[in-house]
Amino acid sequence: MLNKSIISFFLLLFATCSFAGNRGKEQPKYLWFDAEANFERFASKDSISYYLEKAKSVGFNQVVVDVKPIYGEVLYKSKILPPLTTVNGKVIHRDWDYLQYFINEARRLGLKVTVSTAMFPSGHPATREGLVYDESRWDGKTCLEYTPDGKMLDIREDKKKVGAFLNPVRKDVRKFALSIVREIVRNYDVDAYALDYCRYPGDDSDFSADSRKAFEHYLGKKVRNFPDDIFTWNADGTKNPGIYYKEWWAFRANVITSFVKEVRKEIHSINNKVKLEYWAASWIHGIYGQGQNWASPKSDFSLNYPWGSEAYNESGFAPYLDTFLCGTYLERIYGMDDPESIEYGIARAQRLVGNDCKVFGTIYALNHKTNIADAVSLCLEKSEGLMIFDIVQVIEMNLWDDIQKGIERAEAQR
Repeated sequence: MLNKSIISFFLLLFATCSFAGNRGKEQPKYLWFDAEANFERFASKDSISYYLEKAKSVGFNQVVVDVKPIYGEVLYKSKILPPLTTVNGKVIHRDWDYLQYFINEARRLGLKVTVSTAMFPSGHPATREGLVYDESRWDGKTCLEYTPDGKMLDIREDKKKVGAFLNPVRKDVRKFALSIVREIVRNYDVDAYALDYCRYPGDDSDFSADSRKAFEHYLGKKVRNFPDDIFTWNADGTKNPGIYYKEWWAFRANVITSFVKEVRKEIHSINNKVKLEYWAASWIHGIYGQGQNWASPKSDFSLNYPWGSEAYNESGFAPYLDTFLCGTYLERIYGMDDPESIEYGIARAQRLVGNDCKVFGTIYALNHKTNIADAVSLCLEKSEGLMIFDIVQVIEMNLWDDIQKGIERAEAQR
């Protein structure tokens, strides 16, 4: 109990000290506009204008416009990717530029704009829709899963997966993903770029020959038994670590971190005023299998986790971000002694990130039908900003007034 109390004290102390310097400044307050969930709702310009005005009226000062969901098709004028015209059987053809209209209306209202793209997913396995199903040039470039029965499965064939991910280790995939970032930043006046799904799909992929070769290059030697030297699956779905278990997770984290670094360099070569942002779940110990080490390289995971190592620590990509959008998508709000609370999740992120970048608390509106004012207020009081996902739930549950109350409560404390 004593140790837990000490940890909670230092989490609270760090959060308080790191945030105190921002008193008096208007905090960023983001509302996310998901492309897939709002595909029909924002088929008309009038609807976009109406909801941007609504967002402004309750206190939001920035919007996140998702223009490339998991299908790999887009809602902006692209020379690289086809337009997104079909979602769940609904077909909509726009003869106007979706992203540009958002930007125009946001500027009219004095709102800032973050653009977001799903970086590596390029198809929807459940419906077999999207880029990797329509174009044969992606054959062999999607992630290969190492399944619990010891077999290998192309992620395009796994209907349980949220998206059909391209393999982040491949140079051609990375070049392709960077070209999307380049196209948007060159052609659109955005304030920030948020990386979404900039990760591996899970700990079961990628186990392709490409990843084996890259891992062997990372190690500086051959892996005799692949993937068994990484891990084998137990009957209960847990992993039995192999001789290169820790090295594998550090390698994968470095794959993602090096890409984030490349994105930052690409953005700044075009417009160094555009901020780089990244959303990930706050429970960092649970997403090591996705290659997402959003912490500072100064953080140490080697003592408390079987996958942690000095090399994994060094892969932290917080220094390459302007803002970490901390995914505290949790039902419980308060509790510095409760790892499942938003308050704890924000404080943990601040401790792990340090001063490398800003940390915004982000909330999943669906979790807070009756208490979103409290969640909003806490994020603004304890972190440097707020993001709410997604406008679809805010609309359907009519959360506007409660969000405004939360914003006003927090601002009254400043």
